[in-house]
Amino acid sequence: MKLSSFVFTFVLFIICNLGFSQEVVNPKTPDTLSPWTKKNQLGFDISEIAFVNWSAGGTSSVSGLVKGDFSRIYAKKNRKWVNELIIRYGLNKQDGLEMRKTDDAIHFNSTFGYRKDTITNWYHSAKFNFNTQFTNGYAYPNKEIAISKPFAPAYVFMGVGAENANKEKNRIFYFSPFTFKTTLVLDQRLANQGAFGVNKAQYDLNGNLISLGKKSKMELGMLITSFYKKEIVKNINMVNKVSLYSDYINKFGNIDVDYDLLFDLVVNQYVKANIGARIMYDDDIKAREEKGGEQITVGPKAQLKQVLGVGITYAFQ
Repeated sequence: MKLSSFVFTFVLFIICNLGFSQEVVNPKTPDTLSPWTKKNQLGFDISEIAFVNWSAGGTSSVSGLVKGDFSRIYAKKNRKWVNELIIRYGLNKQDGLEMRKTDDAIHFNSTFGYRKDTITNWYHSAKFNFNTQFTNGYAYPNKEIAISKPFAPAYVFMGVGAENANKEKNRIFYFSPFTFKTTLVLDQRLANQGAFGVNKAQYDLNGNLISLGKKSKMELGMLITSFYKKEIVKNINMVNKVSLYSDYINKFGNIDVDYDLLFDLVVNQYVKANIGARIMYDDDIKAREEKGGEQITVGPKAQLKQVLGVGITYAFQ
């Protein structure tokens, strides 16, 4: 038996025992006097396929994804402060190929809101978002030249606006007429290329460097975000998130889109499956294609990522 098959069998054994043999322990009752609530959740998804003398052919592979979701929420009378950290990192290994990254994300969101009374669902809000990644990204099979790195890019959003959230917090709408977006490319080689929309380096006719590429780009625009969560049938939850941003100064009306749709299928307290898709479009991100053995930069394109995973989720205080 191959090592990957053994790992998969062992994980499946653990899942079955968690799902049907382990006693469910209720989480500690929160302190009702504290205005703070918190969530700590770690998960591990795995998928594996192995072939031994399979007449139809195929390539054995194993994939793993580690994910975390941590939140700290302060709510008291007319004030609300929501902080959330989301991390994801995934790898894939196929026979005959080197290890490849499948997912890599660090997201931190913080929103402070104030409302005039305890009846209304409208808040005057200030929002801060930060996004980047853990490790270098490559246009496989080329692993010599990174097309992205930690903090290259990194995105920072800071703005003020209005937020509407119902009491169950499963429907949240946010509108900001004034949001600063900062794009960081803290790698000089990528900055010189003008990656992710920063101003690229300038060269003379002989190819001599005149000025280095900028490592940051600032925009002022309008931001709209929406969050909606609903249990569509028993033990199947739908999470729908969208973010729309348009810069006032540079091509106003050209909208950056980040849309995320996820279905969580709950087996029990520990085991979950998820199916989802993420669609992104940013006019500043140019796609790359390989032609004649060389990578060339083309225009912006819609980006699509589809996910399907089954794994263990552990929540703790």
